[in-house]
This record gives sequence, C-alpha cells and structure tokens, in this order.
Amino acid sequence: MADDEKKSGPVRMAAIEGMVSNIRYKGQILARTNKLESGVMDSGLVGFAIGLAVALLMVVPVLLGVL
Repeated sequence: MADDEKKSGPVRMAAIEGMVSNIRYKGQILARTNKLESGVMDSGLVGFAIGLAVALLMVVPVLLGVL
C-alpha cells in the first residue's frame, strides 16, 4: 500500500503542475483581453469620431459628383 502512494506521487504532481500552468495561461489571456478592452473603451469615442469623419470624406465627394 505504501508503494502505491509513492508511485502515484510524481504522477499526481505532474497532473497538478499541468493544471496550474493551464490556469496561469488562461489568467494571462484574461489579463491581456481586459487590457485590450479597457484601451478600446478609452479611445472608443475618438475612434468613432475619426471613423465618421473618414467615412464622410469618402462619401460626400461621391454624392456631390452624382448631384
């Protein structure tokens, strides 16, 4: 019985280390996504205004050419 516990120790540790590294990886992904989303939210209004201005600059000359 003692032999079984000694043999399963390294296997259990390897499984636990695998799970821990997987959790760390997912934590890093969540942190990066959170940083990206907060950056997008901070510059959302400015980006929208720039996008609208560029769209109008492309559409207005076409409309004036047709009229």
